[in-house]
Amino acid sequence: MTTRGPGRRDPLEAAVEVALQPGRFIAHRAGWDFVSSLEVVAGQLETLVRTDAKRAVVLYETFLAGCYEKAEELDDSSGNFSMFVVDLYCGWIKARQAARADADETAKLLLGRMENDPYAFAYTIERDVVKVMSKDGLAAFERQVKARSEARDAVEKASDHAPRRDRAYPRRRWGEILRAIYVRQRDVRAYVALCEQTQLLASDCLAVATMLKTRRKRDEALAWVERGLALDKKAPHGSMAEHDLVALKRELLTKLGRHHDVLEDAWTAFSEHPNTFSYGDLMRFVPKAERAAWHAKAMDTSERGDLASLVELWLETREVERLVRRLRAATDAEIADLSHHWGEPAARRLAKSHPDVAAKVYRALGMRILNAKKSKYYDAALSHFENAKRCYERSGLDREWVALVAGVRLAHHRKAGFMTAFERLTAGHGPSDAPSFLDRARTRWSARAEP
Repeated sequence: MTTRGPGRRDPLEAAVEVALQPGRFIAHRAGWDFVSSLEVVAGQLETLVRTDAKRAVVLYETFLAGCYEKAEELDDSSGNFSMFVVDLYCGWIKARQAARADADETAKLLLGRMENDPYAFAYTIERDVVKVMSKDGLAAFERQVKARSEARDAVEKASDHAPRRDRAYPRRRWGEILRAIYVRQRDVRAYVALCEQTQLLASDCLAVATMLKTRRKRDEALAWVERGLALDKKAPHGSMAEHDLVALKRELLTKLGRHHDVLEDAWTAFSEHPNTFSYGDLMRFVPKAERAAWHAKAMDTSERGDLASLVELWLETREVERLVRRLRAATDAEIADLSHHWGEPAARRLAKSHPDVAAKVYRALGMRILNAKKSKYYDAALSHFENAKRCYERSGLDREWVALVAGVRLAHHRKAGFMTAFERLTAGHGPSDAPSFLDRARTRWSARAEP
């Protein structure tokens, strides 16, 4: 341990203060560099834990205090600073464990911070801190959470004045923390017992199934996965766990040797929602010798899907003729509902082989912008109309171009800025013919220089 004379300041404490830049506001753009400088000092504390854990504990606490003090002097819209504070808490816990500090005291101090957290730095922090806690630390954390929960329940029973919604949040919060502890401990029995006391969610089924999988209890894990998927279907908007539940189900089925069931599950998912992702999942489980047949089956089934999903799928699988037929039959409103992320690639792909269909798509994309009155995208609308004009000419569909021009003039004649550029386009001068910013600047510069 480094010795310091009376009143002498710890050099690492000085480094903490310098890195925090007290009194200076840290704007969003400077946030990355600011947090990077903090991480350098935090790295020094992490190294110190191995040689002087007690000193590191004090410095971590000072660093955390400084971060809370700094919170109103920065723009943390990126969340980088908040994530750094969570890392500091984890470092503090590891330092206390290395210093052989009392585990219950550590848990009490942490819970106190979690309850008194004005900047929400410690919100859901349990997911991270349980990963660095020792076995004794986890047990102490569980004890202290239960003690706090029981104490609050006792207070609520003694007083009937608190609204029900005020009572529900702390109980739910204690449950979230205990869930994180039990997952880390891989304590299936305790986790399930807790869910029985509260509410079973699809995410709980995923957690239980994952713990059972690590114990190689695959049949039990699969039963919990199925239970989670059933709960997910009952939820009005599904859940965040659905994707992971589906992936785990297929993993378990594969390990159980039920390859046919894996394929059937992937086929059901594709049939319900034909898109590039479900198609990729399906073909991953199809035997190589059967891929052509399954591809044809999938493409026939995909015809029932919505246009937005099918554009990307059919482009990726080179099912151009299917795409052409669907777009020819689609109304302008249906095409206009397409995001430009899908509409533009489709139009570019079809511009040479099927210019009439490409023109239809370009026209719908341009009209979508005008009808939405998105003036900042009028340049994009002009570009779409220019491409539509070119495709109409290539297809010999001059009447359709004339009709488009008449429709734009009638419906959007009040958009003066746009119509000026649009009339240049109809006269044969495309948007690309307009002078560039620097061309205009040079012209004005030269004009000013003339005597």
